[in-house]
Amino acid sequence: MPLLEINKEECTGCGACVSVCPFGALSLVDNIATVDDKCTACGACLDVCPVNALSLPERPEAAAEDLKAYQGVWVWVEQFQGEACSISWEMVGKGRELANQRGTILTACVLGHNVGHIAKQAIAYGADRVFWVDDPTLAVYRTQPYANVLVELVRQYKPEIFILGASSRGRDLAGSVATELYTGLTADCTGLDIDPETNLLRQTRPAFGGNIMATIICPNYRPQMATVRHRVFEMPVPDENRQGQIIPIKPNLSEDQIATKVVDFIRQQGEVNLADAKIIVSGGRGVGGPEGFEPLRELAEVLGGAVGASRAAVDAGWIPYAHQVGQTGRTVRPDLYIACGISGAVQHLAGMGTAKIIVAINKDPEAPIFSVANYGIVGDLFQIVPALTEQFKKKLRR
Repeated sequence: MPLLEINKEECTGCGACVSVCPFGALSLVDNIATVDDKCTACGACLDVCPVNALSLPERPEAAAEDLKAYQGVWVWVEQFQGEACSISWEMVGKGRELANQRGTILTACVLGHNVGHIAKQAIAYGADRVFWVDDPTLAVYRTQPYANVLVELVRQYKPEIFILGASSRGRDLAGSVATELYTGLTADCTGLDIDPETNLLRQTRPAFGGNIMATIICPNYRPQMATVRHRVFEMPVPDENRQGQIIPIKPNLSEDQIATKVVDFIRQQGEVNLADAKIIVSGGRGVGGPEGFEPLRELAEVLGGAVGASRAAVDAGWIPYAHQVGQTGRTVRPDLYIACGISGAVQHLAGMGTAKIIVAINKDPEAPIFSVANYGIVGDLFQIVPALTEQFKKKLRR
């Protein structure tokens, strides 16, 4: 049912709303605007109506007693082909911290087919309870069945907080679930904590192109939902002796009711796995061109690491987007990050600032990257990087 309301007595049939609707949900019928089910309540049409004939009714806020019915912290455990994704264990680790702060239990949601072993892993990583939803229709990720299952679970068990990893699947699923539940969702968070005064979830993320950090709360709706990018939080150490409750749930799903079918998976050739790399050698505008990445590749190869890049280098076409580190690229958490010719814009720092050791190589001694680096080398990277490569070759051969 469309959310937009149209005052047909006020509508003049000018068509201004029709032309701006990004979803094609508006049309003119007998010179009166009409709306169909494609409407997402985005509000793009409201300001262009010259007679204010369009409106989006406000949903009444939940009563305080209704909000108190929501308790507990939930985490979605993403899996692919029967193997849990590491980003989910990072979410479980953070969920454990939040649950401890709220004095409540941590619940992991494991969806898939033949994934009972992942439910046991979730207990080991810190969950107190696991909803284990096992069904052939959930063998591969599809938005509709996964969202339907989680929405029904939320409505039945009422969690206070629900966090998901900001992978491509996690982003897709979180948006669908939040929309159906009509609650708030903060995407790509870099920090989560509990406000000591209000007990609300404080969700921190970059805003305005990464120039400021925004802290967002959701006081009037539940659950409070957030997605967090890979490598933002530490992965917990599993404890195989932990005990917890695993609750098997049989979903009410039928394959003929699901609109999409997954035919095949095609893996990208030469895929760069920056998220799991322990050592990353990155280049920025200072490398000067595509050929400038060659000495960086040699150093990365000697160290057994991966090659990263700043947005400036990617935008210049010197290296593919898959190598980009930063707010609009990958978030990484390596043991060693070597930044070569990277100035250190805040957007780049948002993607690599949690590296354990940061080494900066830049000919500008005032470059912002030096403010976060553990070690800084001022000089020409085309002299320094090859020298480092030779020294590492000698040391690692011993």
